[in-house]
Amino acid sequence: MQDSLRRLDLNLLVTLDALLAEQNVTRAAARLHLSQPAVSVQLAKLREAFADPLLLPGPRGMRPTARALELRAPLHEALAALGQAIAPSAAFDPAHATHTWRVAATDYGASTIVLPALARLRAAAPGTRLAVLELKPPTLARQLEQGELDLAFHATELAPPDLRRRPLFQERYVLVARAGHPALQRRPSLAEFCALEHAIVSPDGGGFVGATDPVLAARGLARRVVLSVPHFLFLEAALAASDLVAMLPARQLRAGGALQVVEPPVELPGFEMLMLWHERLHRDPAHQWLREQVAAAVAAA
Repeated sequence: MQDSLRRLDLNLLVTLDALLAEQNVTRAAARLHLSQPAVSVQLAKLREAFADPLLLPGPRGMRPTARALELRAPLHEALAALGQAIAPSAAFDPAHATHTWRVAATDYGASTIVLPALARLRAAAPGTRLAVLELKPPTLARQLEQGELDLAFHATELAPPDLRRRPLFQERYVLVARAGHPALQRRPSLAEFCALEHAIVSPDGGGFVGATDPVLAARGLARRVVLSVPHFLFLEAALAASDLVAMLPARQLRAGGALQVVEPPVELPGFEMLMLWHERLHRDPAHQWLREQVAAAVAAA
């Protein structure tokens, strides 16, 4: 089969399809917007390639040979399928879409990115579904490449390098504690900050060192980290029910309710959050729409 295909180019097959439909060189030439001599030359090449006359002179034009009749239907169907495959993608209609989107995020990414986008997605594309999966950095690139995920939300410094990316926002750290915490009626001094009992989020589990500690160590200082948890949700509950404090991303929490936000006496390097996807979906109209919705929702949050 491969040797047969190498002897033909697509233009010859398109010409053969027109000749078999019209059974007349002149009409086939008009259909193809070619001259009659050009179609006659291509017919000669087709006869040589197929080792068959394909079309023979008849009383009312040309009549196909048995081989040509065998080719007619499958050739037409194959060319139609090829044309559909290479045609520009249809415009995405969110109102009638039935996609299931699969995105990966930590609980921080879910609350700061997915949650703000949810109402917008539901309103514009009510027939779609959204699955939020746990972010697994070691397998993230493979999951996106193999189509297990549509999007992922990750910090820039930890993101796999070979993925498409779009920055969503810059994040900074603030000091968080329960509302009315006795030691945080004002901004604490650096010494007071270090003396407080701290809690941290350790995504890998069990760690007692976070982004704050290297900054303090550079000044010859240390803080007391007494609680390590894997998720932000539990940490928020623990802060509300105790005198523990935590350095948390500002978008994660807002002042008010059971918790209060205080400017810390030490400035930490922030981080950038990215939206990540694989090259195979980069030009897909539905995926482009999804990315724009997420970015717009985050910008408006």
